[in-house]
Amino acid sequence: MPISPSSSAQAAREAVALRLRTLRKSAGLTVTELADRCDWHHAKTSRIENARTAPSAKDIGAWCRACRADDQTIDLVAQSLNAESMYTEWRHQVRSGLKQLQESFLQFFHETRLFRVYSSTLVPGLLQTEGYAAAVLGTIADFRELPFDDSAEAARARVERSRVIHEPGHRFVLLVEEAALHYQIGGTDAMAAQLGYLLTAGALPSVSLGVIPMATRERVQWPRETFHVYDDTLVSVELISAEVNITQPSEIALYLKAFEQLRSMAVYGAEARALILKALEALS
Repeated sequence: MPISPSSSAQAAREAVALRLRTLRKSAGLTVTELADRCDWHHAKTSRIENARTAPSAKDIGAWCRACRADDQTIDLVAQSLNAESMYTEWRHQVRSGLKQLQESFLQFFHETRLFRVYSSTLVPGLLQTEGYAAAVLGTIADFRELPFDDSAEAARARVERSRVIHEPGHRFVLLVEEAALHYQIGGTDAMAAQLGYLLTAGALPSVSLGVIPMATRERVQWPRETFHVYDDTLVSVELISAEVNITQPSEIALYLKAFEQLRSMAVYGAEARALILKALEALS
């Protein structure tokens, strides 16, 4: 079972804090002495060492100089930046608009060879139609009280980004809970168009679309938060408040294990299409 995704980010911060504390102690400096050398209050040193405050690159440079360990600055800065990028609040990501957020993943999608996506609440973004995506992104804009709503433009950018499923050299293994097919997003017409598109997109050679039936007995995994696995190097988990990016191999392995268990419960081909048609018929 995957551990709390935010814990991996905190663990990464604590690893940086531990290295900095070890440097200070190895240099024979007290908390106050290091603070004096760095020209800041000793409370800041304590906050950094206890992973309550993330050090800036400038802070790490000053710390390493104070401990006569300048050779460790570059590595520590990189480790700290990686830790902070693991947990990114949505309010920071959408600051420049939803359209820019969609476009920021374009190059990354082109470079990724294997996409594995599990979604318990929505049709996966890679298979969303423009109308469905606009409804999803419009709800996000409203919920986050964004100063301007560019959800229509963002929806077009999402669909454009999703054209990667038609490019050679990529594979897509997508899992969706059957219940997500019944959650009406947008109007009836938009929902019908979305379900109709699933029937088509699910038949693409590069796409494996599995639907986990609501009637599944003795589930080996209960519905989880939506997560994406990119190749075997990155897991992205969507929370209400933030996106968590996981790069630690042991944690990626847990998500892959969960994904395979979820995948074992899914139906494919004609059985999956039957569940999609059932959701489509329920609209009328």
